[in-house]
Amino acid sequence: MTSGQKGRDIPRTVEPRTAKAPKRDAERTKKEILAAAMTEFAEYGDTGARIDRIAERAGSNKAMIYSYFGNKEELYAVVLREAYLQIREGERKLDLAKLDPKSAIVELLRFTAYHFRDNPWFLRLLNTENQRRGQTIRQLDGLAELNSPLVEFLREILLRGEKSGVFRKGVDPVEIYLSIASLFYFPLSNTYTLSIVFDPDIGSDAWLEKRIRQAEDMILKYLIAD
Repeated sequence: MTSGQKGRDIPRTVEPRTAKAPKRDAERTKKEILAAAMTEFAEYGDTGARIDRIAERAGSNKAMIYSYFGNKEELYAVVLREAYLQIREGERKLDLAKLDPKSAIVELLRFTAYHFRDNPWFLRLLNTENQRRGQTIRQLDGLAELNSPLVEFLREILLRGEKSGVFRKGVDPVEIYLSIASLFYFPLSNTYTLSIVFDPDIGSDAWLEKRIRQAEDMILKYLIAD
């Protein structure tokens, strides 16, 4: 893990204060608590996370956290939803509809790689939720609607590629996304062990760019029509 990666452990959800910033308002306080909670749950999981540490990180207090978010389980659910909101918002901002199909796939692939690498707390939260057998995520309201834009814009990209004769027919957008995500999820969620066992450079900029090129080659070779 490079020295530059240390700063990536902290979710970037709050704009920095300025000298002329007004007194704390409710919205800013909620954002600061949420950012602190994202870090806490990522570091300690759902069972190890502590409300008092979240309060300290946020410069708040436990009573305010309970007032805004309810109990720890409810706060964890908000954190999990925020994690998905952030990656979906990042994908939306790519504006892939303006790109040709091959370039759109490559852009999505690169975004996924860097989002996973630069936001290790996201991968840790997913690992925590999988350890919980998805008990919270299955109860989140509107999760299908949150993820459906990703599926739909991928479907549109694949159809454009199919109609232009560039991509093979009948590619499932969910399956292609799972393939893209899996190429980065495993090495980046296991950076510490893999870097010791195989390659100390895993997670570095050079390693990630090489991995992206390999992933592009694999995904595009599958997609491109014979």
